[in-house]
Amino acid sequence: MSIKNIRLEVMQFLEQKIDSFMDEFLIPIDKIWQPSDFLPQPDSDTFLQEIAELREIAKDLPYDFWVTLVGDTITEEALPTYESWLMEVEGVNQQERNGWSKWVRHWTGEENRHGDLLNKYLYLSGRVNMREVEVTTQHLISDGFDIGTGQDPYKNFVYTSFQELATYISHNRVAQIAKQYGEKKLSKICKIIAGDEMRHHHAYSEFVNQIFKVDPSEMLLAFNYMMKQKIVMPAQFLRESGDKISSAFLNFSDSAQRIGVYTANDYVEIMQKLIDKWQIDKLANLTDEAEKARDYLMKLPARMAKVSERLIIPAEATLFKWVEPATIA
Repeated sequence: MSIKNIRLEVMQFLEQKIDSFMDEFLIPIDKIWQPSDFLPQPDSDTFLQEIAELREIAKDLPYDFWVTLVGDTITEEALPTYESWLMEVEGVNQQERNGWSKWVRHWTGEENRHGDLLNKYLYLSGRVNMREVEVTTQHLISDGFDIGTGQDPYKNFVYTSFQELATYISHNRVAQIAKQYGEKKLSKICKIIAGDEMRHHHAYSEFVNQIFKVDPSEMLLAFNYMMKQKIVMPAQFLRESGDKISSAFLNFSDSAQRIGVYTANDYVEIMQKLIDKWQIDKLANLTDEAEKARDYLMKLPARMAKVSERLIIPAEATLFKWVEPATIA
């Protein structure tokens, strides 16, 4: 049997558990929070007062913070790209609306709330150029992305396990910084979004865990492949109006590193957490190729840590069209 057919068979086996996965890791629509729960209500007598207070506090947040928040928002708003990608994964059948396509749609519905909420906050804050943000978002969706997984479900689940944990870290750190500056509303917003990301991380990492039980060697090889080629962020093709795909993502990443929202060290720690979570050191009955992959993986975090120590982040912030000059601090 070919590798592709084996993967399909494993996906069909796991699909039998999809309802229990959804019960455990997703929240019913009528019970989950919605963006309007965390924003000033237009029909409230205090609506204008609340917006004025929000805008006043927003003035104190530093430039790199706004760049990072905008980049995070744009990443969240590119959900149409991520859903269309996942619908093409082997074993996910949108036409027949099987269990996996049901999962992808419901996961997308939960994730979609994040961009809606952050976008509305940015709009109310008065600290960013919303049209430039919207142009960048449209570019990112139009340009699409390539995360190096193809249609392989094993590689895709490694990617989502990693990426969901990375977004948890980013949103959680933004929440902490916002709280330090007295912006409790934004802190609460990012904290609740981070909670969703961690829940989704647990889901995708459990999918991988289940695959390790039935196809350990191939799952390990897929994990090794993704770690060797490195995880690229969903917004890697980020660009502003009038630009071709350029260094915008790297400049955004520099802002996130300078302010401590997401760093090279975080990347290494996520890698180590996945190695520990899936108990790579305890896997048995591996092929020779998989054994070599394990040896490589077990040493990789230490190697990456040494590389991250040598990284030099520019001290000066890059000026983005997204962020109004008045916020530079």
